[in-house]
Amino acid sequence: MADRIEVFRFEKQARERLDVFLTTCLPEFSRSRIQGLIKNGFVKVNSEVVMKAGVDLEPGQKIEIMIPPPVPSGLLAENIPLDIIFENEDLVVVNKPAGMVVHPSPGHESGTLVHAALGHIPDLEGIGGEERPGIVHRLDKDTSGLIVIAKNEQAHRWLQEQFKSRKVEKIYLALVDGRPPTPAGRVEAPIGRNTTHRKLMAVVPLEKGREAVSEYRTLESFPAHTLLEVHPLTGRTHQIRVHLAFLGCPVAADMVYGKHKPTVDLDRHFLHARKLKIIIPGEKQARIFEAPIPKDLQSILEQLRQK
Repeated sequence: MADRIEVFRFEKQARERLDVFLTTCLPEFSRSRIQGLIKNGFVKVNSEVVMKAGVDLEPGQKIEIMIPPPVPSGLLAENIPLDIIFENEDLVVVNKPAGMVVHPSPGHESGTLVHAALGHIPDLEGIGGEERPGIVHRLDKDTSGLIVIAKNEQAHRWLQEQFKSRKVEKIYLALVDGRPPTPAGRVEAPIGRNTTHRKLMAVVPLEKGREAVSEYRTLESFPAHTLLEVHPLTGRTHQIRVHLAFLGCPVAADMVYGKHKPTVDLDRHFLHARKLKIIIPGEKQARIFEAPIPKDLQSILEQLRQK
């Protein structure tokens, strides 16, 4: 893949910073990405290399920017089958299975969703100058369901903005132990790091965490369990699991935030990202994507109904 060269003419009467001007010319790139290209000598003003992002442009100046092809990320593509719900030139919507880690990390150097995406999209355009897929949101390892992957930088920024402005609607299915205080409700409880176990999250005072809001409603009731539909309005780490435990009805088989002995025959917690409503790049109307309930969770529901 060859370098891409873009040429612009600064025609404004008032002065403007170089990085600000280029960000408006190339909206698919973040300002930090533009600043990185300037710092590394990829930008010329009137044929002279300029390496300071804060340089003021003057009327009539010609700006050239060379955008190098994405560099290898060091991650190896893996031929791992993916359950594709939707795909176009900008993104992929995947139904992630339980047990699959999203991002590579210590102890998970292979077999992740990122590795699988690299194998599925051989001509990946890259994100942030690297040959890697754009993961906009995450699911826990043992949570199944819908997740969106951006194929290029412009789609990545578009999706980031959708999530940031809370225009994305995510619906989860959760089977909980017991029942919530009311059949439907809204939880507004800040979430931050657990002060005792730093790898875990907890409901904390607002000054020690971040705003977290979840809505829920009951779909089905059983003697010792309740099936809920949960709509998180924010996207904090482990938010649904922490909020439901906070209500006194932890997710069934959640060995971290729930009961130490599972009340259903599952080797993972009963949480599934079932529905995703989102406006994809280039469209005005939101689309709704849906992932069927996995067989292991469906089996548990059938057992509870039979009892």
